[in-house]
Amino acid sequence: MKSGFVAVIGKANAGKSTLVNVLVGEKVAIVSPKPQTTRDRILGVLNEENAQIAFVDTPGIYKSKTALSDMMMRTAEQSAKDVELILYVHDGHKGVSESDISLMKHYLGFGIPMMIAYTKTDIMPEENIPADVKKLYEEGIECDILPVSARRGKNIAKLKAAIAEKLPEGEKLFPDDVLSDKSEKFMIAEIMREKILLKYDKEIPHGVAILVNTFKKRETGNIYDIDLDIICEKANHKAILIGKQGKALKETLSFARKSMEEFLGAKVMLTAYVKVKDDWRDKANLLKEYGYGGNDETL
Repeated sequence: MKSGFVAVIGKANAGKSTLVNVLVGEKVAIVSPKPQTTRDRILGVLNEENAQIAFVDTPGIYKSKTALSDMMMRTAEQSAKDVELILYVHDGHKGVSESDISLMKHYLGFGIPMMIAYTKTDIMPEENIPADVKKLYEEGIECDILPVSARRGKNIAKLKAAIAEKLPEGEKLFPDDVLSDKSEKFMIAEIMREKILLKYDKEIPHGVAILVNTFKKRETGNIYDIDLDIICEKANHKAILIGKQGKALKETLSFARKSMEEFLGAKVMLTAYVKVKDDWRDKANLLKEYGYGGNDETL
């Protein structure tokens, strides 16, 4: 059978996590329309009849501004060096820029087989696709390019088959029941952060970290007790997160609790507190405390 690791690389907000979730058939990574949604390397395992593909979802390539984003960019770069195939995800509806071509050439230069998933074809004129593909080939991007739509499932089966074909023969990397390398506790933190990304605007979501203090299933009844801290960078951000008379936070927690219950298949008793840690994204000790840099227990 075919097996191997596939690094999913691309610019921020290109649709990498959405594509990985669709390819795997389960939600293994959170998604939002905001850049920098994915902060860590997340594994999603696809089991096919004759192939096992381990997708490595990576942080989107983004201009670094903080110690956290520096770490994210290093994660993406390193992830692309330890795989059998690079799947470069390109947002097709934005066209092809010089920076796109430069990045593609950068990863082609790693000497690892690469293919391009040209995404979001459902929200762009179909006639633009051949011109973009032609431009890439003329610029020296010599690898397979496959237009897909994750939201509509267009060409997803073809993409799976094309990826499997490029992987080496080998044994399974993981047991069949393993879908991700991340714990349930990690995913609970991610779900909370996803809802904050969807609920709040501007810089606030990017300055938030989630610290899960309690994650425990009760001995009787299908119930989880979850207690977490929402860390933000400024006092005025805390006020916005909480809202007038706590309304914004209550709505966000209700939003998150429903998704947590769907993920765990159980009732969730959720409590949360908002705390301020000034400029935590630039402080190495706080980055480590909040789970960045190797510990998958918090995000």
